[in-house]
Amino acid sequence: MLKPEIEDGEASLADPQFRADVLDGLSRRPRAIPARWFYDRRGSELFEAITDLPEYYPTRTETALLREICPALGDMIGRGRAVVEFGSGSSTKTPVLLGCIEPAAYVPIDISGDFLRQSSAALAARFPGLPVHPVEADFLKPVALPAEVRTLPKLGFFPGSTIGNMAPEGAVDLLRAMKRWLGDGATLLIGMDCIKDPSVLVPAYDDAAGVTAAFNLNLLERINRELDGTIPPAAFRHKALWNDERARIEMHLEAVEDVSFTVDGRRFTMAAGETLHTENSHKYGDRDARLLLAAGGWTPRRRWTDAEGRFALFLAEALPAEVAP
Repeated sequence: MLKPEIEDGEASLADPQFRADVLDGLSRRPRAIPARWFYDRRGSELFEAITDLPEYYPTRTETALLREICPALGDMIGRGRAVVEFGSGSSTKTPVLLGCIEPAAYVPIDISGDFLRQSSAALAARFPGLPVHPVEADFLKPVALPAEVRTLPKLGFFPGSTIGNMAPEGAVDLLRAMKRWLGDGATLLIGMDCIKDPSVLVPAYDDAAGVTAAFNLNLLERINRELDGTIPPAAFRHKALWNDERARIEMHLEAVEDVSFTVDGRRFTMAAGETLHTENSHKYGDRDARLLLAAGGWTPRRRWTDAEGRFALFLAEALPAEVAP
């Protein structure tokens, strides 16, 4: 296997946290790498392609639901809020929301700088006159909002069931952080995928065209490119399964043969059948979702679902913490 070509200095300029997470994840048992590292430019493009697949119901279901509830959202949220979106704006969902509520500003936060700038420019062109303030950051770490929006009332927007990618304890931590960043009195519109039959869930993460497989395998390409890796992608296959006990879809990269490779100068071996765990997607019932929001400091105000109950949108409010009796 030929060593990937790396642009001068690219490996040395890799995100230090990416390097630390990859080396730690390959060293631990079971092996696992945080899903946020999927989203380099290519990964972001592949995920956008996934959202258009026939098997992948969440995006079209959530978008249709947003359009359906648009009048109610406009009444409940009101005008003049700064919309803070955790993750770069989708070409479909974000314009629907922005068209509903007449916001004062839009602040997309995303770890993928190239994709963030591209999506921000597209939305700015679509909504001339709307101030757009992109923030390149990992929203799993402390985020400083732009000075231009700090005094404005805020609406957090967290669509796509991204909260489901986190273990419940991590999801609660993130919800609490969002409350700190947005402030008391803020509102949050958040998407959560519902529990349903695995015959629907598994194909959404293992499509017939292989786009999700390419998305998963792109993580190996990124490791090779940015961390001077020699991982042979052809020695791995994409695997998606339903973990009923934990109510989640899991994505793995499974070695199809014994394999040895280096990353950042360190050697690793994996046996055939061994997996690298790359993503979880937790699914929530109504009561589970409300408890999760409450634990994160948010008071649910309204829940909407599509007619088949596949996907839910919650509108929640950040109220001052209650003093226990």
